[in-house]
Amino acid sequence: MKNEALIKLTKLTKDFTGDAGVTSAIKGVDLTINAGEYLSIAGPSGCGKSTLLSILGLLETPSSGEYLLNGYLAHDLDVYQRAEIRNKEIGFIFQAFNLIGDLTVLENVALPLSYRKMKKKERDEIAMNSLEKVNMADRAKYYPAQLSGGQQQRIAVARSLVVDPSILLADEPTGNLDTANGGAIMDLFDELHDEGRTICMVTHDARFAKRSKRIVQLEDGVLR
Repeated sequence: MKNEALIKLTKLTKDFTGDAGVTSAIKGVDLTINAGEYLSIAGPSGCGKSTLLSILGLLETPSSGEYLLNGYLAHDLDVYQRAEIRNKEIGFIFQAFNLIGDLTVLENVALPLSYRKMKKKERDEIAMNSLEKVNMADRAKYYPAQLSGGQQQRIAVARSLVVDPSILLADEPTGNLDTANGGAIMDLFDELHDEGRTICMVTHDARFAKRSKRIVQLEDGVLR
């Protein structure tokens, strides 16, 4: 339901320890994302955007602070619980597409469903429905190498939708695309938001950040 907090971050920090000592990538971030919202986290390269998105996606754990995801205290979950909730609640869209080259388009899209107890026929039906949403059902038997970059990103979006997630997390989704294909992906995001999808995108491209409904700026790990 819209206007209900889906994600709530309170004083979230993320530190990394290396040869040079401790580096703070995320510094005391407070952020609320409501169900049905379309949010961009903008900022220059190296400001901590991808780190913050990795925490939102349960790929990284914060060093301190609180992360509430759709009722789950995410920072308290063990590795198995995190994987289960990630598969249930979150759809990922990456800059590099992250498709598996020796799987067909249909197999790539259906892959997240393999962790659920359902028959292959059912998985394939759900995957085909997801491909239809991004107008790529006619490429179901193709392999990623046979597709353009824009088509591969559409497949990646279809894969993110297949589990019917609570939120779509997009990490520089237009970064490997030309302007025309990047614009087409943003048009697709507009359509998904109009359908009620919750979207959080990180980008350094101000043109595409403006396509969202709310923009927050991240500078040196601090949310402005």
